[in-house]
Amino acid sequence: MAVPTIELNDGTHIPQLGFGTWQVADNDAVSAVATALQTGYRHIDTAAAYGNEAGVGRAIRESGIAREDLWVTTKLWNDRHGDARAALEESLEKLGLDRVDLYLIHWPVAGSTQRPDAWRAMIQAQEDGLVRSIGVSNFLADNIREITDLSQVTPSVNQIEVHPTFGNEALVRFDQDMGIATQAWSPLGQGKDLENPTVEQIAQRLGKTPGQVVIRWHLQEGRIVIPKSTTPARIAENFEVFDFELTPDDLAAIDGLSTDERMGPDPAAFGQ
Repeated sequence: MAVPTIELNDGTHIPQLGFGTWQVADNDAVSAVATALQTGYRHIDTAAAYGNEAGVGRAIRESGIAREDLWVTTKLWNDRHGDARAALEESLEKLGLDRVDLYLIHWPVAGSTQRPDAWRAMIQAQEDGLVRSIGVSNFLADNIREITDLSQVTPSVNQIEVHPTFGNEALVRFDQDMGIATQAWSPLGQGKDLENPTVEQIAQRLGKTPGQVVIRWHLQEGRIVIPKSTTPARIAENFEVFDFELTPDDLAAIDGLSTDERMGPDPAAFGQ
């Protein structure tokens, strides 16, 4: 099954469904990413902070899949905002790649004065061909305005916490208004949202799993989504989401589960 793509504001096209590798150990990443690629995923999301870029890169090399058919994302960690170019080159070396498709500033880092420096370095890396698209992760509206006003370059992606019980609606709307694609991390609420009775009822009616229903919810609402698993059956299950649709009532019911409670860190305070 061909995964739909979303056109980013720089003209590139990112697969809307990807495979996440957060909390996947380097050795485990080899088999997990290999399974994902065999299943049909062509978008792999990693980060320097995950400590698994080498394993991800090995799985990519051993897959036999043409590089131009893959989308690889990695991220700049908080202590490297001042030397982003060197950090990117280190990530490329670990991945065994000459470029990545998307490079993100992982966190804005509360109180940091180096975000503009990191962003300018990423713009240069894009111009030099080391990166196809550049974006941010966990950036709030003010963080995005800061780097955009200084550089006149808008991020292509903002990867943020979004799941049924934390819809992050205001930031998602801001991204849309700015022409920035929203990518959801912890898209299943770290598994907790799958136990929600509303999600379970929709899944039962459709003959699908709660996880498939939630992934489908993200897709139909236009977000990029990167579920993570190291279990082969679950990796395959999370990919089998293109043979059904949620109704407008289903979407509204899941939207209605949102609260103001995050599962991850608050970007306004994290990294201080």
